[in-house]
Amino acid sequence: AREKQAAADSVRAKLAAEAQALAEVLAVKDGEKWPPVLDALTVAAGLEAALGAVLGEELTSALNPEAARHWRELPAFDPAPALPACATPLAAFVQGPPVLARALSQIGLVENEQDGAANQSRLQPGQSLVSRTGAIWRWDGYTIRSGTPTAAAVRLQQRNRLIAARQRLAAAEQDAAAARAARTAAEAAAQAAAQADQTARQQRQHWEQKLERGRAGLNTLRNQAATAAARLAAVDDQVARVTAERDEAATALQQVRDSHTALPDIAALRAAVDRARAALSALRQQETAARTSRDGLIRDHNARTSRQKTIATERAGWAERAKDAGDRVTDLAARKAEAEEAQKLLEARPAEIAKRRAAALDELSAAEEAHRRAAAELNTALQSSADIDRAARAAEAALGARREDAVRAEAAWQQANHTWGVMAERILERLGANPALPDPPSDLSAEAEEKARRRVDRLAREREEMGPVNLRAEQEAAEVEGQIANLEKDREELTTAIAKLRGSIGHLNREGRERLNEVFKEVDKNFQQLFTRMFGGGRAHLALVGSDDPLEAGLEIYAQPPGKKLATLSLLSGGEQALTALSLIFAVFRCNPAPVCVLDEVDAPLDDANVDRFCTLLEDMVRETGTRFLVVTHHPMTMARMDRLYGVTMQERGVSRLLSVDLARATEMVDPPLLAAE
Repeated sequence: AREKQAAADSVRAKLAAEAQALAEVLAVKDGEKWPPVLDALTVAAGLEAALGAVLGEELTSALNPEAARHWRELPAFDPAPALPACATPLAAFVQGPPVLARALSQIGLVENEQDGAANQSRLQPGQSLVSRTGAIWRWDGYTIRSGTPTAAAVRLQQRNRLIAARQRLAAAEQDAAAARAARTAAEAAAQAAAQADQTARQQRQHWEQKLERGRAGLNTLRNQAATAAARLAAVDDQVARVTAERDEAATALQQVRDSHTALPDIAALRAAVDRARAALSALRQQETAARTSRDGLIRDHNARTSRQKTIATERAGWAERAKDAGDRVTDLAARKAEAEEAQKLLEARPAEIAKRRAAALDELSAAEEAHRRAAAELNTALQSSADIDRAARAAEAALGARREDAVRAEAAWQQANHTWGVMAERILERLGANPALPDPPSDLSAEAEEKARRRVDRLAREREEMGPVNLRAEQEAAEVEGQIANLEKDREELTTAIAKLRGSIGHLNREGRERLNEVFKEVDKNFQQLFTRMFGGGRAHLALVGSDDPLEAGLEIYAQPPGKKLATLSLLSGGEQALTALSLIFAVFRCNPAPVCVLDEVDAPLDDANVDRFCTLLEDMVRETGTRFLVVTHHPMTMARMDRLYGVTMQERGVSRLLSVDLARATEMVDPPLLAAE
């Protein structure tokens, strides 16, 4: 519908432009007092050339009797001279004012030029024959060939074109109105379809949200089932391991009981062991003393050996230095002798230097006198050179001024020549007269000059109003319309894509807000419970701050330990901040527990009381979630509350070894059930 409307509007615009252009061309020009009779005629299509050729300049005359050239109404012929049989009066095809009735009644229209040429001699005075192509045969023998263009014929054709264009424009306006109504109906239908589509999309999004929630619930149930299966497998492993350990413990217990039954007197054995330990201790002390003495002797021996090496090195250095000193003494003695000889030679030099100084002073005085004379001559020459330079600069300035005057004169001559050429071209273009070959008119009065100037201005305005003819206008308009259609199509596609993208973003944001709110509520609930359990009282909660949108808001932690005021996390002490952070971490962990969790040095900022609370919470989390916690720590209280310890020891230098201790089994071995029973 848009394309049809655009096509109809384009056709209507073209016809309107054509009709407007023809109307402007046919309109009465400014300065014309009486319109020509041509504007009052209506001729049948195809006869414009005939009417324009037969009447010619007469059609440009006015109907008003006050005009210099005008038509005067005369009575019709009674009877009217008859035209040849092959001719039809032109008045039957032309509608116009009555003043042209006599002229049109004596003009006959022939269908072929042979009839006109054959019947020219039979014409009565004042009669003429004309063909459709514009050929004329007049009663007095004056003949015009067909195809000769006339301004009247062109104007009549333009009038007929204007009438046809206005008729087509009316039809085009009706088509455009119909296309506009169809587009309006189509847009209404499209809007209704869009609303229906939007409703369907909303329903689809609603059901997709339900489907996603169902899938999320299914995934949660599957995760819970997998967690339960993992816990069950872990419990089975623990049951198997505990059963095996129980069997081993029972076997070991039976062996201990058998060994206990076969053992000799414990007191005697303990006394013997004590004596052996005392002897072993004495021997170890002796061995330690011997090792200490041996290490001291070895250190003394090494020190003496090192000192001997140092002394030998120093002795060699001193010997080298003594040799160097002897060489330097010999060298200094030789240099002393040379200095004494040089001193004897230099004792006679002062008198010689004094003579040379006096001669140099005399030469200096003579040179200064010559310098003064040369300076005076130089000043005179410089002054003369300055005068010559000033004269040369003045001559150069005068020469430059003359050259500039010559250049300006030449430029003015070239500009005048160019202006004359431009004016000659304009005169030749507008007036058709060559200024190089003047042909002055006979009438050179001011009135004739003003009339010619007005005519030139009117013709120039007509030419400017017509404007240049663009032969590719229709093709360019079609190309532009195609580009506009493509751009509109691309814009609609982009609009549709943007709407879909915005819908998807809105859907994701809504779903994200719903999930975030649900998880936030669950985490806040767990955080409040764990904070109270961790601190043995108090209260705490989480809050979204900074924005009403959960996706853009920040998280603030408010906590109130027992005996304190409610405050943010940043106002608490270091230990309280650590316990609050642990409560938040475990609250998040309870929402989606994992089979294994690693905690690295989380008890470092805690004191002993808080470490005990932390370990108690850790045991509760193990019972509630079935998660195995791997704790990296150096705190003895935390290690004492663990089930199994892993550590690294270095029995030999550079050799590390990993050790593990099962504390429950170690406790049974240190304090067996049998001894506890006894």
